[in-house]
Amino acid sequence: MTDPPPGNQLTDVEEYAAAVLDVVRRIPSGRAMTYGLIAEIVGEQLGRGGPRQVGSVMAGSGDRYAHLVPDDGMGDDGADGERVPWWRVVNAAGSPPQHHVTEALDALRAEGCPLSRDGRRVNLRRAVWFPDDETPGPSDP
Repeated sequence: MTDPPPGNQLTDVEEYAAAVLDVVRRIPSGRAMTYGLIAEIVGEQLGRGGPRQVGSVMAGSGDRYAHLVPDDGMGDDGADGERVPWWRVVNAAGSPPQHHVTEALDALRAEGCPLSRDGRRVNLRRAVWFPDDETPGPSDP
């Protein structure tokens, strides 16, 4: 998880947001995670939160929680300089956020992420990533 700036303690909300953003930044290109899976992982670590809280963090990751994301290059895979690959987080059906669906699907396609036949959702059986998953990408068997 991200360490707080020297002399500053994170609030509980910031601590949760930093843990969520840390998980999201580690999702490899061409892979995806659900809000619920992220909530489960962070919940094991911090003992709180759920899919809605993950969604709230993701909605504020560009502005409200930008100070929690270190500028260390991790998570920056060249996709428009994004440090948090928000498009790799989908709902339980594999759908990206509705208000960014076209942008998210375009980014996922560009990464080679497996999508449903109609191209509107992530094929979670093939694309889901777990932090302890050693599989490098969706093209592997």
